[in-house]
Amino acid sequence: MNYTELVVFILYLLCMLGVGLYFFLKHKGQGEKAYFLGDRQVSGLVAALSAGASDMSSWVLMGLPGALYLTGLVEIWTAVGLALGQALSWILVSQRLRRFSIAAKDSITIPQYLTNRFLSGNKTLQILCAVIFLLAYAIYAASSIKACGTLFNTVLGVNATGAMILAAVIIVGYTFLGGFSAVCWTDFFQGMLMLIALIATPIVALAALNAGKGMNAQAVSAGYWSLVGGASGWDAVCGVLSGLAWGLGYFGMPHIIIRYMSIRSEKECRRSAVIGSSWTTLILLFSVLTGLIGFRYFGGGLENNELVFIQLVRSLFPALLSGILLSAILAASMSTADSQLLASASAFASDVYQPVFRKGKANDREMLLVGRIVVVIITIIALLLALFDKKGSIMSLVSNAWGIFGAAFGPAIILSLYWRRYNFPGAIASIAGGAVLDLVWLYAIKPYTGLYELLPAFIFSLLLGVVVTLLTKAPDTQVTELFDKASAGHDL
Repeated sequence: MNYTELVVFILYLLCMLGVGLYFFLKHKGQGEKAYFLGDRQVSGLVAALSAGASDMSSWVLMGLPGALYLTGLVEIWTAVGLALGQALSWILVSQRLRRFSIAAKDSITIPQYLTNRFLSGNKTLQILCAVIFLLAYAIYAASSIKACGTLFNTVLGVNATGAMILAAVIIVGYTFLGGFSAVCWTDFFQGMLMLIALIATPIVALAALNAGKGMNAQAVSAGYWSLVGGASGWDAVCGVLSGLAWGLGYFGMPHIIIRYMSIRSEKECRRSAVIGSSWTTLILLFSVLTGLIGFRYFGGGLENNELVFIQLVRSLFPALLSGILLSAILAASMSTADSQLLASASAFASDVYQPVFRKGKANDREMLLVGRIVVVIITIIALLLALFDKKGSIMSLVSNAWGIFGAAFGPAIILSLYWRRYNFPGAIASIAGGAVLDLVWLYAIKPYTGLYELLPAFIFSLLLGVVVTLLTKAPDTQVTELFDKASAGHDL
């Protein structure tokens, strides 16, 4: 065990808890809007890095570099798709979603927005969204908790089970206490740390290679340095499409797009778009370089490809610096898990418990208590998934959850923001159809086609929403007036 690295990790975790305690004391006595959305007073800079950090979980430090290390340059299409999708999401969704969510009864969650956008008293859509949230976020958070276990086990020799439990407790701690503001600010600092770690590691590794250090790369297949992995025909097309399809997830990722709703002005939205897109592009670029340079440095000899970033850092930097840089994995894991837990909690408390079980009678104190209880429950479920999932990689867990969210919510969000005729039945069809086809494709069709399930499920969800909308009654005048008001372009 390297005690210097251990001390750095402990100090880092204590700092995260300190942020949670600060915002707990600052917002004590305030209502659910402060806890779940930060009172829509988040700055553009914090929102941008928070959105990026909550998106780029441990997979960007372990899963993506590991995939490039193992498979080669063909995996770069995932990074390209994500960079394009994130930029388009900021451009097409952020400002309109902020305006529409305010016009739609000042909605504070995505399910609330999708219901209030159609001025509906029917709670079916909110309950459907909450169920998908609980399922997908449990899987997603499991990947973050599993990454923490892998980190502590690899670096410190700590039992992986105990490490995962500790990570879960810390994440719950500051999310439970500080809510959305704590999550945004911890994500802000964690985003900066992730960027520094990913830029420094491949640059120093490349310098070390030029100085004659490292190993000579083993012989690789002819397709390792090919953009299509040496494949041809459908296999080549499928690889490119599957990678690019990852970008579609950004249009429907609740824990990311909720940041758009929290920004204090449209001017800040535009600023966030530039910062957020730049940050994501740099993160993805250096993640790709970490995997490829890591392959050259270790000669392809690592037993576990997902440890390439960890092993590079430990071999290149002294203990104090390696402890700081490896804390980026904690940062990536926590910044995603906390956002997912809060999104799950807000969805259940605001969209199921309040309207269904309490019939709108729950006060702010009760809502906050319920939200915090849900944070604990989802964490326990995610922890159990991480503990008992012996075969699934971090990348595969993220891929599954990303696909469900993107297919279910992406088309519904886009249609709700840009199509005046879109109606409530169409939204239900989009969300349910996208989630179902994503799962069907994953387990029944993907083994034969190889195509990432998000792409066909997203297209199906979009078409289903359009068809059902056209076959059902047009929205009332009040709904179209809401659309016109929100589309007008003035700040709300």
